[in-house]
This record gives sequence, structure tokens and C-alpha cells, in this order.
Amino acid sequence: MRKALAVGRKEFRQIRRDLRTLLLLLLLPGVLLVLYGYALNFDIRNIRLATEDRDRSVESRAVISAFVNSGYFDLVAEARSGNDIDRLFDANEARAALVVPEGLGEAVRTGRPASVQILIDGDNANLATTVLGYATGIVRGVSLSLQVEAAGIPGGARPPVTVVPRVWFNPELRSALFLVPGLIAFISMLTGAVSTAVSIVREKEQGTMEQVRMAPIDTVSFVVGKTIPYFLIAVVSALSVVVVAMALFGLPMRGSWIELMLATSLFTAAALGTGLLVSTIADSQLVAFQVVALLAFLPTFLLSGFVFPIPSMPQAIQMITYIVPARYFLVALRTIVLKGVGIHAYWPQLVALSIYLVVVLGLSALRLARQRA
Repeated sequence: MRKALAVGRKEFRQIRRDLRTLLLLLLLPGVLLVLYGYALNFDIRNIRLATEDRDRSVESRAVISAFVNSGYFDLVAEARSGNDIDRLFDANEARAALVVPEGLGEAVRTGRPASVQILIDGDNANLATTVLGYATGIVRGVSLSLQVEAAGIPGGARPPVTVVPRVWFNPELRSALFLVPGLIAFISMLTGAVSTAVSIVREKEQGTMEQVRMAPIDTVSFVVGKTIPYFLIAVVSALSVVVVAMALFGLPMRGSWIELMLATSLFTAAALGTGLLVSTIADSQLVAFQVVALLAFLPTFLLSGFVFPIPSMPQAIQMITYIVPARYFLVALRTIVLKGVGIHAYWPQLVALSIYLVVVLGLSALRLARQRA
């Protein structure tokens, strides 16, 4: 028993000396609890909705009001034609569009069948399925209320207003078309961050980092030389995943391969920069893996929109997602692959990735320069 206590005291002293590992052991469970507790919410809110009211009647306004007042949809635009809806979908400004045809009010008043159309952006199959369910339920509810209001009107009970759904970009709502782009981002971030972090930390453990610091080489050259091989490998790996997904899962390629290469290269560089920053913090490969999991693995999986829709998260968590590079890459990737739209539709995402890249590389170079000094 005395020996066990002695080993225990020695282990406590060792943990106390390694403050980074101690902080990870204390903070990581709480961080996981908060992320899973808030991000794992499948009740989607604040769905961006565009409307095209061709009828301009009391009944058409009642249908639109039912969507807006449901708490699920936010009215972001009133389209005047189908071209407006195309533009809103291409620019990711709307996730759904409600089209009310001409004559809906008269059809409802005279007891004839009436229908509205809901257009859904299907690049996120899970989100599109949920939106379709919301729309069907809302139309059914407003139809019932209109029936109750007209119960005393001669001519018999009117048929309910029905909804005609149409899903764009992914009509079959195939989950593979939603998951594969997310997997590309997930794999690229994880492999890129881990490879650079472990590569540099390994030099620290083997003692060769001291030799590098004494060598006549500047910090920028050292960083570039260490990341070029991993950058090339990561880009080739990401593009290979796209090709395999096209062959096995029927992933379309509706956009430009050059634009895909540009977006992928920018995100890969951001992933490598993240790993480089981790390498300046960690002194062992084990700690490097733990920090990568905290800074790259979990945010990419939980907070990028890969699995869990960002609109379903609380406002505070949504603010955190703005510093997750995979959030921007997923929008650009799905826009290129599924929608086939040009760079004008997703250039803000590329700008955000560039800003992230500059920040992490700047912090990494600053820390490396201080360590060498």
C-alpha cells in the first residue's frame, strides 16, 4: 500500500509539471459536454425563406404568414420571378422558396383544388428533408384553418390546399451527396493538421529541433520546407476522395475543376497552418494529437455544418462556428460540386479562409521566431 501511495504521489507531481496535459484533462470533458449538448439539436430554426406571391390575395398572404409565424422560417426575400429564386439559391441566400400560383384565392373560395409549390435547396439532404416536413405540416395546418373559416359558405367543404415540393441540386435527397463533401473537409483538416503537428513535434522529441535552430535558416524557409510535402499529399488525397466518390456514390461534378482545386488548396493550407500552430504549443506527439483533436477534429465534425445544421445551434455556438475553417470550405465545395455555380457565389468563403490562413501562419511564425530566439 505504501508503494502504491508513493507511485501515486510521483504521478501527481508529474502531472503538475505538465500543465498543458492537466488543462486538457480538466477542460476537455466540459468542452465536449457543451458542444454535444448544444450542437446535437435536430430542431432546425431560422431557415432562410424566399417567397414568390403570384396571387396577391388574402389566402396567399395567409399561407405566407403561416410559414413566417411558424418559428422555423425567416423571410429573407420576396422574389418577382423564377430568376430571382435561382440567384438566391446560387448565392446561398435562401434555403427554401415558397411559390404561390395565380388563382389560389379564387380556387379556395370556390371549393376547387389549390396547391402551392415549395422549392428546397437539396445540397444538404438532412436539412432538405426536415424543411420538407416542416412545409408539409404548415400547409396542412393553414389549409385546415381556411376550411374552418369557410364552413358556412355554400358549395360544400373545400378541398385542402396542398403543397407540391421540388428539391433542387439533389432531387432524390441522397445522403451521400450531403456527407461526401463533409468527409472531404473532415479528412483534409484532420490529416493536414496532424501531419504537420506531429512532424515538427517529432523533431523536438528527437532533439533535432535544436540543430535546426542553430542552422543558418530563417523561420519562413523552415515553415515552408516542412509544409510543402504535406500540402501536396493532402491536396492529392482530397481530390482522390472526390474522384472515388464520383465513381462509387455518383457524386456529380457540375462546376469547374480549377475552382475546386483552388478551394481545396486554400483549405488544405489552412489545415496545415492549424497543425503548424499546434506544433508550437505541444512538446510531445501525444499532446499534439490531443490539441489537434480539440482544435481541428471536434470543431470540423460538430461546428462546420458537416453533420449538424448550424441554424439549429444556439446563437452563442453559431458565433463560434465563424472561426471554424471547414464551415466556409463546405459551402464552397457544395456550391462547386452540386450547384456548378461560379466563384461569384462563394467568394466570401474564400476570403474567410484566406483570413484564417494568414492569422494562423502569422501566429505560428511569431511563436517559432520567439522559440528560436
